[in-house]
Amino acid sequence: MKNKALPLKEISVSELYNGSNKMIFEVPVYQRNYAWEKDEISALIQDVYDACIKGSDVYFIGTLVTFNKGDNVYEVIDGQQRLTTINLILNALHIKPNNPLTYKARKKSNNTIKHIPSFDIDEKDHGIVNGFKYAETSINEKIASDDFEAFKTYFQNNVHIIHYEVPRDIDLNHYFEIMNSRGEQLEKHEIVKARLISYIKNDYDKSTFNFIWECCSEMGVYVQQKYKEKDVFGPDLCELIVDAFEQLPFTKKDSEEQLSINALIESEAKYELKNPNISDDKPDSFQPVIDFQNFLLIVLKITRITNEHNFNPISFNLDDKELINEFEKVACDNYGGKESFAKNFAYNLLKIKYLLDNYVVHHSNEEDTIENNPWKLQYWQYNTDKKKGPLRSLCSDEELQHKLVQLLSMFEVSFTARQRKNYLFYCLLFLFEKYNSHTYDEDLLPEYGNFVEALAKKYFCDVYLVEDKLNNINTPKPGSFDEVVLCNNKLNVIADNLNIHVFEKIYGDGTVASKGVPLFIFNYLDYKLWEYYAENLRGEKLKEKSPARREFFNELGCSDFGLDVFNQFYFSRTRRSLEHYYPQANITNSTMDDNQINCLGNYAMIGSAINSAGSNWSPKTKLDCYLDTSGKIKQVSVASLKFMIMMQKCKDEDRKGERNPGCEWIFEDIKEHQKKMLKFFEK
Repeated sequence: MKNKALPLKEISVSELYNGSNKMIFEVPVYQRNYAWEKDEISALIQDVYDACIKGSDVYFIGTLVTFNKGDNVYEVIDGQQRLTTINLILNALHIKPNNPLTYKARKKSNNTIKHIPSFDIDEKDHGIVNGFKYAETSINEKIASDDFEAFKTYFQNNVHIIHYEVPRDIDLNHYFEIMNSRGEQLEKHEIVKARLISYIKNDYDKSTFNFIWECCSEMGVYVQQKYKEKDVFGPDLCELIVDAFEQLPFTKKDSEEQLSINALIESEAKYELKNPNISDDKPDSFQPVIDFQNFLLIVLKITRITNEHNFNPISFNLDDKELINEFEKVACDNYGGKESFAKNFAYNLLKIKYLLDNYVVHHSNEEDTIENNPWKLQYWQYNTDKKKGPLRSLCSDEELQHKLVQLLSMFEVSFTARQRKNYLFYCLLFLFEKYNSHTYDEDLLPEYGNFVEALAKKYFCDVYLVEDKLNNINTPKPGSFDEVVLCNNKLNVIADNLNIHVFEKIYGDGTVASKGVPLFIFNYLDYKLWEYYAENLRGEKLKEKSPARREFFNELGCSDFGLDVFNQFYFSRTRRSLEHYYPQANITNSTMDDNQINCLGNYAMIGSAINSAGSNWSPKTKLDCYLDTSGKIKQVSVASLKFMIMMQKCKDEDRKGERNPGCEWIFEDIKEHQKKMLKFFEK
């Protein structure tokens, strides 16, 4: 097969503009004028400076796609804004580029870039003039004088760009088609993909890699639905039965067809799977808990921690801004070379995507309502019986199924930010190490449930109850989770520090101002309240005045408000706001002070949709409005078990009629409620 690989090369700024290869960059007339503004140029310089100070080996600035017209003239197809910006920054650093940047049929632009920095010409391209001035100003403002030479060297040698040189026999129209649909720059994950494919020698293996990548990149679809192969996922497509990259089967479709630029960027050759017994049904889509770029980082971290004995997980950054840099750090010799690493990573990508899709919760494509829990924990299987459908609850044990759904969704609503999903890394690492390539193993699930439950307790005890792990607003410091969960790069979820007595010292008891109570604390408390219900009353048809129900609500610290709230409870994604039940706005007319209302006993999680409207209401007004059954307030917005207990306690005091209006919720109630709630952390 003729090799149609798109030539790509990673080069430094110095090689780009002052290297030994003579290059004339020509911006064609169909490209827009230079358009970067002050904020964009300033942000780039700041990012490079930060990387320089941090000592990062490489800072990737993006991609450049050119077409070699001959005579060392390279027509700039994609990336001219970055190419021009690099030129302007070099000039601002007093470095004259040897490889010229020219503009076809644009005399004004050509003259302007030639006359940097004086611009002593009559007609100027003001976009270029302003861009140079922005670069010069930003360097003067942001770069310390002592760091100027270091920054200058770093910018030339450590700032890299991926240069794609388009072969001459390619129809450029194909490239322009994809440019119109995708924008000007390749995504970071496409750069990583191109680099990993370049490590692989055999065209067949390149296509295998590409097929895995494409199947896994659709994060909202079960991977088995994209890769319908019984030799990979078993007869029902619900179990991973291969152990290595080399075992993955493919059938070549058409290796000799002319490939477009799009095909060259996105694949080496087109292959399809032969499985005539499986139809092309519409995929069962869902809302994933992570995007593809951040998922790649989790796969890379698992790959490294399970293969490199000296790997330091704390230094690994799960932020997709560092995607290319993290792949750059891999020492491929640990895997037997670059090709072996690429194949190892591809297999891990497939395995971990299978585990993510089938063993971790995802959100269905429907709105949060009080009647229906949208969090699903289901595995996908091929089923010829269309009436039953392809989705099955992960656990046949209903109690274990409910527990895992609550725990995993509790973690997810606590850590929604893409770069903060340490919990997801730990869960997938556990599954990756425990799951063997054999039939669906029911025995794994109880162990998995125990692991996730222990992980939640580990978070609470060994991070959130340890002052040294928290910053000045009680948010865990970078690396805190890895420090306690990973012991010699092995998972350790045994809690060492269940000392609930330090809770009020860290988060306040009303006598001193609280530095803040993190979202995880409230979500974990709601889980513990639900767990107490599930272990004591769930499934029991108990009348309101039965001893068990009286004891249950006595432990909660309020009268009986029914069990429907517990039966229907789930961790809604709408509960993103922290509200003072007794509002700060009323503090001037109260016997309470700021210290007393800023503690766990007066806080509740509530849906952001109603927080702004009711945050200044009195506790009695909130009680009347939030429990209104007319539908004006969506009940899912107040579906926090802790908040329901607070409101019931307030209602109890109001019914007694022993307090003056406005005193239905006072500091004694806050202290008593907090004391009750802290006991549940120890259950």
